[in-house]
Amino acid sequence: MLGTKLHVPATRRPLVARPRLVELVRSGGSELPRLVLVSAPAGFGKTTLLSQWLAPARPGGQAPRVAWLSLDEGDNDLRRLLTHLVGALETSGLEVGAQTTARLESAHELSTETMLTDLVNDVDLMAEETVVALDDYHVIDNAAVHEATSFLLEHLPRHVGLAIATRADPPLPLARLRSRADLVEVRAADLRFTPGESETFFNELMGLDLSPDDILALDARTEGWPAGLQLAALSMRGRDDTSGFIDAFAGSHRFVLDYLVEEVLHRQSDRVAEFLMATAVLDQMTGSLCDAITGRDDGSAMLEELERSNLFVVPLDDQRTWYRYHHLFADALRARLSGEDPARALALHSSASQWYANHGMLENAVQHALAGRQGGRAADLVETALPELRRSRRNRLLRSWLGALPESEVRTRPVLSASMAWTRLVAGDPDGVEGWLGDAERAFQALPVDAPMASDELRTLPAWISIYRAAAAQARDDVTGTAAHARQALELAGPEDHLAIAGAAGFLGLSAWGAGDLETAVETYSETVRSLHAAGHIADELGSTVVHAQMWTIRGQPRVAKRLYERALRTAQQDPGAASTTLGDLHVGLSEVLLEQGDLGAAAYHLQTSKELGEGASFLENRHRWYIAMAGLRGAQGHHKTAVELLDQAESLYLRGFFPDVRPIPAMRASVHIGQGHLDEAWDWAGEHQVTAVTEPTYLNEFNLLTLARLLVATARSEGESTEARGMMPTLTRLLEGAEAGGRVRSVVEILVTRALVLESLHNRVEALDSLARALTAGVPAGLLRPFLDAGEPLQSLLGEVGRRPATREHVQALRVAGSAAAVSLTTTDGPGQGTLSDRELEVLRLLATPLSGPEIARQLFVSINTLRTHTKRIFTKLDVNTRAAAVSRAADLGLLSAS
Repeated sequence: MLGTKLHVPATRRPLVARPRLVELVRSGGSELPRLVLVSAPAGFGKTTLLSQWLAPARPGGQAPRVAWLSLDEGDNDLRRLLTHLVGALETSGLEVGAQTTARLESAHELSTETMLTDLVNDVDLMAEETVVALDDYHVIDNAAVHEATSFLLEHLPRHVGLAIATRADPPLPLARLRSRADLVEVRAADLRFTPGESETFFNELMGLDLSPDDILALDARTEGWPAGLQLAALSMRGRDDTSGFIDAFAGSHRFVLDYLVEEVLHRQSDRVAEFLMATAVLDQMTGSLCDAITGRDDGSAMLEELERSNLFVVPLDDQRTWYRYHHLFADALRARLSGEDPARALALHSSASQWYANHGMLENAVQHALAGRQGGRAADLVETALPELRRSRRNRLLRSWLGALPESEVRTRPVLSASMAWTRLVAGDPDGVEGWLGDAERAFQALPVDAPMASDELRTLPAWISIYRAAAAQARDDVTGTAAHARQALELAGPEDHLAIAGAAGFLGLSAWGAGDLETAVETYSETVRSLHAAGHIADELGSTVVHAQMWTIRGQPRVAKRLYERALRTAQQDPGAASTTLGDLHVGLSEVLLEQGDLGAAAYHLQTSKELGEGASFLENRHRWYIAMAGLRGAQGHHKTAVELLDQAESLYLRGFFPDVRPIPAMRASVHIGQGHLDEAWDWAGEHQVTAVTEPTYLNEFNLLTLARLLVATARSEGESTEARGMMPTLTRLLEGAEAGGRVRSVVEILVTRALVLESLHNRVEALDSLARALTAGVPAGLLRPFLDAGEPLQSLLGEVGRRPATREHVQALRVAGSAAAVSLTTTDGPGQGTLSDRELEVLRLLATPLSGPEIARQLFVSINTLRTHTKRIFTKLDVNTRAAAVSRAADLGLLSAS
């Protein structure tokens, strides 16, 4: 990072003492204000005020420690901003940010909350009063950065305050801070020079010896605008007729500024004026950079001369190495340069780009190449920067650069065309991929036969084109196409191209998963994990655990999946920086395994841990998984309404194209509706998604068809009809055969449970019990409990009978224990009145499930009817229901009716 951004701007020239403003900033009393907001248009001295307030104390005085950060447009990148913020705190002398820096160096998306929590905790350990000053905040337009600033305002310790200088009020919780007396505001009205301050400035600092009337006239014309006053003073130097100048001095700020810049420039030597115009294209200046674009060798000397002459240069470090122009002055210079000699402006940008590239500052180099309309050069620089952008997953910056390049330039460059295809995949637009890949392929084939493969990106491009095509096919549920493209990529990758091998093997494994062949899927995806490890991509290796473990669970080995997650979490502890962007995914995945095994308490713990880590601790394609896992937990606890809401949120975050959609969210929601008894909503789902008994029984359709079978059973129980349920038997048979052939033990268990329910609805109890017994034998010893627990009350009578068989007695008992644990885990998340059912309420609940009337239940319990009503109301509240029938249904879902 540029260290110049991290220093309080220094000045050698004397300033007008403005103690009233410093006292205004300190109006919070002895404590630092939570926020000092200095908000005014350009040229009002906002930075100067903060500099004066935060200047080192004279002997015997006190001043807070200062962490200064001068913002620029590049700080809209959250990763860059947080890097600079840590640097500012370290520059101030605080030993903070080690954990945050480690996370920032990881390769994936950021969690604002996680990053800043680490930083706030570090700062909290330091006792010194500290002000974090953010200058030029108006350049920020990224909501994520505003969110980060708001987080700091809410969570910084009391001995740390925030100061912001900005041209416009930022979208921060100013009203709340104002109501708490946590906000000190300095506005344009405060910053305007008073007549006394103007007199001091003109006569004492600038030596103009103006009359009181002239000063009052200038003060009125400029309305105390400090930049206007300074420009006026510079324009009046050497004039004999100052009163005439003041009389002609009028107009809006924009026109006044144009006029004064003209006056200032006209009074400079040709040498100085030429330097000003040539360097106007630069946001920041140092001697050698100025030399590179002016063709001279006096850059450092000129910058020092400009500073001494008060020609609107601001030093950015204590060594006077880096400078910038006052923003308004720079804008005026650039406008004049573009108007008078636009070709020269483009050439100057080109020279600046070359200097930045030579000094390894590729972001600045690309920026100037684009400003100079050098599409080819900018494209060259983007290609050079591409490996680092991909490693750090700076997809936003890559998209912005590719979008700014001429489309013809991108389409004729194979690496950039393929990169554009990748950005479409990340954006969830698989249909927009093929056009760019076709361009990449044609451009690659057009290269001369003997053209050197100058970079790994170009050399491995054919493999990556096939990988991106595999990804697009995956998004379209084209299992055959996914596998074909992945195999082609493997053939094209060299033995040392570990990343390409990982990508190709990954999609080959995913295609096997989508085809239902889990044995091949696990074996192939293992190669992905090994290749990522060989490539040294630890974060991606840990992220692959989520897919790998899910495959093992479907194979019927959740214990293996659990070990994979636990091992990955141990690795993450050893390398927190690399793991920071996938840690949340690991906790979510482990919670799913624990839920499968019936350990609701541990599952809840890991989901809460993931939530505290924030969204940035998950890959973008996985962010919907937290909501699905929490919906499963809430459903297991009986909170069906909340489960549906969570699934709605999951659906809004779901991105197509990354993994086989073997458990579609709409079908999950329909399954919850069935458990609630909301069969009309479930039938709406079946109609909308065209799920019928004749739907092809593939693995990708499996969960839809099992959900339909459950819906038919529930409808038969409700209406006494089972004809349509009978039509599901051939489909279930074919699904079972496919699951057994593909090694999908969990699917086998789920199909057998569903088959048992269908057979029971057809009054074929013997076969239903046999099917359930097979499911118990295959599932419970392996730890696959959810297919039984989620089936709810319809399975209870069958479980009771099959539980008397010696071969399955222990399996049924294990399910009883898990069901009781679910009852105990009822939480208060859905309403203030909910909680765990007492023993007495459980007793009442079980009697409510019998044909006994209310008075009969009261007599059996030896209580009055009013006491029974009190118990019943509490049960209804805790179970989130309104009727006796709904309470019985909910209790059956939770396994409460058979709990001992």
